[in-house]
Amino acid sequence: MGNTSSMLTQYDIEEVQQHCNKAFSQQEIVSLYERFCQLDRNGGGFVSAEEFLSVPEFAVNPLSLRLLRMVDGLNFKEFVAFLSAFSPRATLLQKIEFIFKVYDSDGNGKVTFNDMLDVLHDLTGQFISENQRKQVLTQVLGEAGYTKESLLVLSDFVKILGSSGFKMEVEVPVD
Repeated sequence: MGNTSSMLTQYDIEEVQQHCNKAFSQQEIVSLYERFCQLDRNGGGFVSAEEFLSVPEFAVNPLSLRLLRMVDGLNFKEFVAFLSAFSPRATLLQKIEFIFKVYDSDGNGKVTFNDMLDVLHDLTGQFISENQRKQVLTQVLGEAGYTKESLLVLSDFVKILGSSGFKMEVEVPVD
């Protein structure tokens, strides 16, 4: 499975399916493998951040720079695990864990006011001022029972987002 020129065996497919908690069907995994091989231009078995940027939808995403830190150097199994958060079959907890990782850019397990402000800046760009972003974020945190000084951990994200009913999905084309 490390060499992208090889074909996936049934064992490989089942192993990847287990690794991503069955977020994708076997047919979807085969389609993802074909896409992975297209992205892995040098055939090394890993996809670089630069190769990921060749996906137009990824390149124009306002969070692409944050996401690139999460995807640089992924092998196929890790690639599927990364995408599994976007599967309609992914659990709410899997989706929240993914979102938490986007906010926790230094990987220390804690999200600060400034971490959230940075993401908000990435999402809004120049459309709203820094002061407006701070006011909105302070208000949202306050409504959820937190302050600017709060350090949010994964369980806080689960508490805040767990009942929100949000969706995070990507369509995997299956031939």
